[in-house]
Amino acid sequence: MHHCWLNGTITDVPSARFHFNDLGVLRGYGLFDYFQTYNGRPFQWDWYWERFERSARILRIPCPLTKDQTRQVVEELFALQGGQDCAFRFLLTGGFTDDSISMHTPNLIIVTEDLHHDKPGEHENGIKVMTYNYVRDMPMLKSIDYKHLLILRQDFERKGVSDVLFHKDGYISELSRSNVFIFKNGRLITPMDDILEGITRKTVLQLAQPDFSIEVRPVTLQETLNAEEVFTTSTTKRVLPITGIDKYVIGNGKIGPQTKILLDRINELVKNW
Repeated sequence: MHHCWLNGTITDVPSARFHFNDLGVLRGYGLFDYFQTYNGRPFQWDWYWERFERSARILRIPCPLTKDQTRQVVEELFALQGGQDCAFRFLLTGGFTDDSISMHTPNLIIVTEDLHHDKPGEHENGIKVMTYNYVRDMPMLKSIDYKHLLILRQDFERKGVSDVLFHKDGYISELSRSNVFIFKNGRLITPMDDILEGITRKTVLQLAQPDFSIEVRPVTLQETLNAEEVFTTSTTKRVLPITGIDKYVIGNGKIGPQTKILLDRINELVKNW
């Protein structure tokens, strides 16, 4: 059974009481973050907390806990899971409101979740994605606004895709919940604008630095379609090849050798975290 911390009280998830009269529900005024543990340790904790705190500052929602207090909550919830590796979701909203617009006391929820499990063959064969002309509002933070994904997701099965690649004015930004990299002429390239600067993205850039020439710059949709290799990064995906975009096949339709190197490196990192 999973547990959560809600405004100072720890309970099992089914027993948590959360009223609908919350600015996150009524106005979409909220943010979240998501990470997981490896070998009982939160992955890149300092980086995740920095991003969560930065998102809260941007939305001007006061965070009721300090970094150290939050880490203590995480450790207590982890212990209640029996010390088994799990995922954590932080949700910070504008809180309950009397007039549907005024913020009084924010609501903070910290909840444990099951770990994501790879689909068989996914990291060898990659995923296919569709393109969509769109840039997220305030892409630098993890807003709770995912309505475009939830609308488009209803078409995924019919189109034979797993996700959507956002682009605007000829330039790509990100997938719905993950960052994008391409290999072109042996160089590792990733977009710099209109993206959430993912923690796994940052980790992969560090892992690639010793052996790859790296470019962080605007990336066109056309060069992505013509790339030698394309992959996406996130907490749950780590390094996941993209082998199809719309009707285009990327590379030979399998994980590319350069992407495989980075997948092996992040797998080794988390194995020994």
